[in-house]
Amino acid sequence: MGRTVIVVLVLVLGAGGCGTPEEVLPTAPVGTTSAAPTPSPSGPADPPRSSPKTTSHPFPTSPPQPPPRPSPPEPTTVAPAPPEPTEGPELPAEWRGVDLERIPTDRRVVALTFDGGASDAGVARILAVLARSDVPATFFVTGAFARTYPEQVRAIADAGHPVGHHSDTHRSYPDLTDVEIRADLATAETEITSLTGRPARPLFRFPYGARTDADIRVVNDAGYLPVRWTVDSLGWKGTSGGLSVAAVTDRVLTTAVPGQIVLMHVGANPEDGTTLDADALPDVIAGLRGRGYGFVGLDALVD
Repeated sequence: MGRTVIVVLVLVLGAGGCGTPEEVLPTAPVGTTSAAPTPSPSGPADPPRSSPKTTSHPFPTSPPQPPPRPSPPEPTTVAPAPPEPTEGPELPAEWRGVDLERIPTDRRVVALTFDGGASDAGVARILAVLARSDVPATFFVTGAFARTYPEQVRAIADAGHPVGHHSDTHRSYPDLTDVEIRADLATAETEITSLTGRPARPLFRFPYGARTDADIRVVNDAGYLPVRWTVDSLGWKGTSGGLSVAAVTDRVLTTAVPGQIVLMHVGANPEDGTTLDADALPDVIAGLRGRGYGFVGLDALVD
């Protein structure tokens, strides 16, 4: 019986195929890189609160390599976390609902007042003229001004002039909520008091003079008497706004009445750099005295 021998030749081909194999590099997982949050210039984050008309200005984005470095803080323009708002001392009933435009008196006295916000260019000269003339005045500064020019605020207080409250960052109060107004008041009060050693309260002036009856009520509840003005010298407009030293002086002198409150500013016009109020002050004082007027600080009104 014949045997059929089946020879099976198995050709085993090695794995790898023909041609040049492609090199496969391990694929690194693609991560998501987010810029590290820029630390608040004022330290810990403020408690969340609504802010109807504020705009965020983020710092420029840094490239991913090398790692971004945090931008430096700007303590002169950004307010610190506000202290817990507290109600101030009870305001006398006769001052509630009032934004004072003139001192209620028949005496021939005038109150010179100076607002401080963005610039301190005229402070030294104003203080020198007031000292030389032996004239009291009242200053209203923002919390931002106090943070930016602390030595000037100390100098005003050291000269014996009352330093009132002009908000923290000069935002229009009709655009703020009641909660925001109370926080704004508390922040600036702390900034000013820390430099002068005495409260700014009760003297307060609304930013831009803008207010509603509701704003006055919130400010009153915090213990403040809003002080407006009888005449605005308009020195803040500068020569670029068509004003001059003579025009500023004339506006004040021709409107003089008993109890007049004069609004002037300590800073320079941002466009032309002029300080018309500081320049006109000697003539304003001399002219008012020539008309038989004396001068009072507003602290005498509320003491």
